[in-house]
Amino acid sequence: MSSPVSYDLQGQGGGQVITSASGAVTGNFRWIQVVTDTILTTLTSSNIANASALQSITIPAGVGLGGRFEAITVTSGVVIAYSV
Repeated sequence: MSSPVSYDLQGQGGGQVITSASGAVTGNFRWIQVVTDTILTTLTSSNIANASALQSITIPAGVGLGGRFEAITVTSGVVIAYSV
């Protein structure tokens, strides 16, 4: 039987498409999937040390970021943030 974590990573917990038009998005996110090359203005994580180092750089499409994320702001690009 699959675990609840597996369901979350499959998107069963829901999620949100975030673009530059979304503004600052807050919530409880477990996984961020980068859909198009993306630059983040804000990335706040409670369990990833120095997550801010991922701000203001280009993260290529296809990259997935795992952790616990509470705030995401996209400068350019598109991501899907999957809820816990």
